Amino acid sequence: MNNKDKSLRILYVGLKWDYGRPDLGLSYEYVNFYDTLRRMTGVEATVFPFDEEMRKSGRDGMNRKLLRVVQQEKPDVCFFVLMTDEIEPDTVGWITRETGTITLNWFGDDHYRFLTYSRHWAPLFGWVITTDGKAVSRYHAVGCRNVIRSQWGFNPHLMSPAVRSEAFDVTFVGRAYGNRHKYVRQLRSAGVDVQCWGRGWDNGRLSQADMYNVFARSRINLNFTESFVAGGWRRFARIVLSRRADDSYHINPPASMAEHIRTLVNSRDPQIKGRNFEVPGAGGFLLTWYADHLDEYFVPGREIGVFASLDECVDKVRYYLVHHDERESIRLSGYSRTRRDHTYEKRFLDIFRALGFNLASSGE
Repeated sequence: MNNKDKSLRILYVGLKWDYGRPDLGLSYEYVNFYDTLRRMTGVEATVFPFDEEMRKSGRDGMNRKLLRVVQQEKPDVCFFVLMTDEIEPDTVGWITRETGTITLNWFGDDHYRFLTYSRHWAPLFGWVITTDGKAVSRYHAVGCRNVIRSQWGFNPHLMSPAVRSEAFDVTFVGRAYGNRHKYVRQLRSAGVDVQCWGRGWDNGRLSQADMYNVFARSRINLNFTESFVAGGWRRFARIVLSRRADDSYHINPPASMAEHIRTLVNSRDPQIKGRNFEVPGAGGFLLTWYADHLDEYFVPGREIGVFASLDECVDKVRYYLVHHDERESIRLSGYSRTRRDHTYEKRFLDIFRALGFNLASSGE
C-alpha cells in the first residue's frame, strides 16, 4: 500500500467457536488469526463468525448476510478459514468474480484433506494459502496459480508475562487421537512420567492461558506431528457424513465417499503443527517428532529438540532432563527465534505483501 493514511480493510470469515461448538470455547483461528489481524498496524479488521451467524439465521441466511456485508463494507481482502461447506460455493465465487475484493482461504490441513476438500474449493478463491510444502504443485495441477506457502505461528499477545518456574518434567498438550495413547503408554512403560492435557485425556482441556503456562513451566514439552485421524466408528462415519458448524450433518456424495476411503487407507506424512511454534514462543523447551521442512523454521539441536522414533524420544527425554544447561540454551534460542520470525503478524505481513500490500510491522 502506497497510501500510508489508508488502512488495509480485511473481512475475516471464520469460526468463532472451536469446531463451531460454544461449549469448547473460542476457536484456534479466532484467538490467533483474527486477534492478530485486529492488532496489526495499518489494518482495519472486522470479523464475520459464520458459525454464530449460521446458528442464528441458518445456512442460507448466513450466506445472504455475508454477501450483504461484503457489498456494504467493500473490504480489500476477504480472508476465509473454511470448515466444511457452511459457505456456499456460489457465495465465494460471486465475491471473487463480481467484487473488487481479493478472496483467499487458509488451507491448514492439506496433508490429509487436499484430496477430499481443498482441491474442490481452492479454484473458487483468488488466492490460497497452504502449510503443506507438497501441496503447492498439487494446487498448480488443479489450475490454482496464486498459491502462498505459509505456516502456523505464534500470537505473543496471548502470553501474559510471568515468572518462569519449572513445575513439570515432561508434558504433552493435544488431542488424544491416532496413536497418541499408545505413544504415551510406551513412554510411561519406559519410565517417562508424561502428564497429558487435551480432549481424550483424563486431565481434560486447558484454556489458552493455562496451556501456555504449562508450556512455560515444563522442563520438556512433547509434540507429535502425525496428521489427524479419527478413531473407532468416527473413522468410518467421516466417509459417509460431514458435520457442519451448527451441528447439522449431511451425507457425502458417492465420489466424495470414494475420496475419503482413499485418504483413509493412504499413509499420512507428519505435519508441522501450531505446537511447534506455540511451545517455544511461550518460553518452553520443545521436543518434537520430526516433520518435513521443520528445519526451515528451526535449527534442530540448537533451537528445538527433535526425534524420529519413540526410542529416540525416550533417550532424548532422559538426556535433556539431566543436561539442564544445554536444555536451557536450546529453550532460550527457540524462544528468540519464534518471537523474531514466527509470529502470526510476520506470517500475515508476508501474505499481504504477496497480494501487493506493503505494511509495516507493529514494531516499526
